[in-house]
Amino acid sequence: MPPSLRGIYHWVDDEASEVALQETRRLVTTAHGENIPERTLATVLFTDLVASTDQAAAAGDLAWAELLQAHDSLVRQQLDRFRGHEIDNAGDGFLASFDGPARAIMCARAITEAVPALGLDVRVGLHTGECEQIGDKLGGIAVHIGARIAAVAGPGEVLVSSTVKDLVAGSGIAFVERGDHALKGIPGLWKRYAIAQSD
Repeated sequence: MPPSLRGIYHWVDDEASEVALQETRRLVTTAHGENIPERTLATVLFTDLVASTDQAAAAGDLAWAELLQAHDSLVRQQLDRFRGHEIDNAGDGFLASFDGPARAIMCARAITEAVPALGLDVRVGLHTGECEQIGDKLGGIAVHIGARIAAVAGPGEVLVSSTVKDLVAGSGIAFVERGDHALKGIPGLWKRYAIAQSD
């Protein structure tokens, strides 16, 4: 034990002193913000190409790679336009985050309206919640909810959680209720809303 600490821990044995020192180090580390997950409130947007495996098989590797490149470029243009932040690209889908749900909805709508020009269909899911920041990535239950909502959307459909719907109240964005749905791996039933088609 360092000499400067012997007086403090004179009433315990060496093993207890070491435990006390470890706890002190842990508290100091925690106080300095280390080992505390960084959490941020964000709207997550998931896109998923519909029937991508079938289309890839029909198009062939080269043509499909070119089509995917065009798709990725189109999605990124819309993310830039609506100030979305690309988190991940899984090949046939994107995960992006927004600091506001209304812009995320507008971006999702723009993507679903633009992608059919490539002969493709995309489904989109949105959820707003507290996410864990892991370097440049996002994690946590809010991200999983967004992914599950996207998975149950139909071709060309933008589905959102009730959280997103409530947050944009008064924005003029219209919704169509899609009922309650069990989301794989997420407890309880979740109410889903589709973004009404723009005229």
